[in-house]
Amino acid sequence: MRSRRELDLTSQAAVDAFFETEQPEYVVLAAAKVGGIRANNTYPAEFIRDNLAMQTNVIHSAWAHGTNKLLFLGSSCIYPKHAPQPMPEDSLLTGPLEPTNEWYAVAKIAGIKMCQAYRKQYGFDAISLMPTNLYGPGDNFDLKNSHVLPALLRRIHEAKQAQQPEVVVWGSGTPRREFLHVDDLADAAVTLMANYSRPEIVNVGVGEDISILELAELVRDVVGYEGKLVLDRDKPDGTPRKLLDVSRINDIGWRARISLKDGIEETYRWFLDHQDQYRG
Repeated sequence: MRSRRELDLTSQAAVDAFFETEQPEYVVLAAAKVGGIRANNTYPAEFIRDNLAMQTNVIHSAWAHGTNKLLFLGSSCIYPKHAPQPMPEDSLLTGPLEPTNEWYAVAKIAGIKMCQAYRKQYGFDAISLMPTNLYGPGDNFDLKNSHVLPALLRRIHEAKQAQQPEVVVWGSGTPRREFLHVDDLADAAVTLMANYSRPEIVNVGVGEDISILELAELVRDVVGYEGKLVLDRDKPDGTPRKLLDVSRINDIGWRARISLKDGIEETYRWFLDHQDQYRG
């Protein structure tokens, strides 16, 4: 494992040299440029360019250097904006994407297709896993680039500390999202690496969703904030609903175990222990 400072995954030469030296037998490709609606809208070129480069370099070098198996982590945003709910794996490429994150989604779809192409042409054992929205200890709490859950957690915490009477929540509060703890994702990845070897993608989620307003209320309860939540309806909502059909991975024998409330409480404890790095 290398940090981004130690290994530039957007450089094919650097990635190839890494695989030549290390010769990894198994690869989990989790590296990506990620962010919420604001980041996707602000940096569309970087989201498509960097993600295409990283995944292309890693998948190709893994195959070229004889890696036994590769797991590619996609995203639930690959599915059409108005896909059937819960979203089955076969709804991929059946309709237009959500415009606020289409750059990231297109890159991830290309990664899926590259895995399938290398399997088809070269027999490379590459599988693709589509997780729902992730959260947990070590999350990104930068207010400019973070996803909704860590952003809400930090903003509500800071409102409590400053004794502010209200916190603004972007959008109408009605979109529904599903949230998976990172430890559950790790467990799913291990399960699939050991028990799955097919070209079809596999959704990974909890099978339940929650509205953004309900999420904000849950975070408020965990933080212990007593102020009001105010909706800013002028801000974008994104996709109306993103709930994954997880029957395929359930049939393989895996189910999520960590409840959303327990996971948020653990994530908040981690944030409290590391909040100094977000000040200033």
